[in-house]
Amino acid sequence: MNNHTIAVRDCNLYYGEFHALRDINIEIDEHEITALIGPSGCGKSTFIKIFNRMNDLVEDCRITGKITINGEDIFSKNTDINLLRKNVGMVFQKPNPFPMSIYDNIVFAPRTFGIKKKSELDGIIERSLKQAGLWEEVKDRLRKNAMGLSGGQQQRLCIARALAADPEILLMDEPTSALDPISTGKIEDLMSELKESYTIVIVTHNMQQATRISDKTAFFLLGEMIEYGSTEDIFSMPKDKRTENYITGRFG
Repeated sequence: MNNHTIAVRDCNLYYGEFHALRDINIEIDEHEITALIGPSGCGKSTFIKIFNRMNDLVEDCRITGKITINGEDIFSKNTDINLLRKNVGMVFQKPNPFPMSIYDNIVFAPRTFGIKKKSELDGIIERSLKQAGLWEEVKDRLRKNAMGLSGGQQQRLCIARALAADPEILLMDEPTSALDPISTGKIEDLMSELKESYTIVIVTHNMQQATRISDKTAFFLLGEMIEYGSTEDIFSMPKDKRTENYITGRFG
C-alpha cells in the first residue's frame, strides 16, 4: 500500500509574473500531522491550497510540476474537482460558519452529494460533531444559528463541517491563530485524535504548536521549501542554517 498520501514533484506556482513557489518536492504520509512553518508570506498557505485546487479560483495563477493524491494526478483532465474537494477538506484561519443553523452547516456538503434521508443526515451530524468534540456542547441547540457559538466552538464546527463530507485529508490553515489558549488546546487535542482517521496538513506560525502536535515539519522561506523531516529532527538538529536561525528566533 502506498502510504504517501500526497506526492509533490517539481512544483512551481506563479501569480502572473511573480514566482511564488519554487521547485517544491515533498511526500506527505497518511495518518500523520505535517506542519508547514516559516515567516508570513513565504508561500505556506498558497502551497496547501494546491491540494484541493483552491488556486484555480485565483486569476493568473499557474502551477507546473506533478501533484498526486493516492497516486492520482490532481491536475489530470479526468479529475473531478468536486470529488477532489470532498476528499480534501479545508479549515481556515478564522472560523467561517455559514450564517445558518448548526445543523444546516454540517449537512451542507452531504446534501450537495445527494444525501437526502433525514436519518442518514442525523447520523452524519452526530458523528461529525462527536469527532470535532462539540456534540455534548451543541446537541440540544442544533437548530440555533451557528453564529451564536463562541470562536473556539465555531472553529470546531468548521472542522465538523469539513469532516461531514467524509474527506481523507484535512488541510488546516493556521486554525488556532484567532483563538484563546484553551480553545487552541482543545483543537490540538482534537487533531491528535483525528490523525488516526485522516491525513492532516497544518500551516502554523506557532512553533510550539508544531513541536506539540506534528510528526513531520517543513520549513518554508521565500517560496522555497528549505528543509523537511521529522519534527524532532527539524527542531533539535536542523541541517540548514536558515532553519536553525528561524527556529531559534535569530531571524530578521
